[in-house]
Amino acid sequence: MWLFYAFLSAIFAAGVAIVGKLGLKNIDSTLATTVRSIIMAGFLIVVSFALRKFDGFNFHSFSNKDWLLIILAGIFGAMSWLFYFFALKNGQATPVVAIDRLSMVFVFILAILFLGEAFSWRALIGVVLMVGGAIMISLK
Repeated sequence: MWLFYAFLSAIFAAGVAIVGKLGLKNIDSTLATTVRSIIMAGFLIVVSFALRKFDGFNFHSFSNKDWLLIILAGIFGAMSWLFYFFALKNGQATPVVAIDRLSMVFVFILAILFLGEAFSWRALIGVVLMVGGAIMISLK
């Protein structure tokens, strides 16, 4: 099931690149990112209530470590989107997205270092191909 969700994520991410690029034509990328984040937050609150995810929730449901990690993930996500929209406003969508997706290379390295995920030569070859593909897409 995770594979299905991953493909849906990729499809919607592609949609973000296209409508984001079109929407950034006449507005500041930081303002666009901020408005987008507010819309996302509102949408996710509605979805969470509809799915009853807040039933029984209180602020003590998360440990201090959980809060810290979620806060850091929020800040990292915000920084990622700020830089993504800066790049998207000033560059072509395809190379911007190709370079952005190099995050998979960093996840490969960081997952081995911090999550204890196993190194494999097959995954390394995939990473090298991703880097090569991003370079090929980005060259003029």
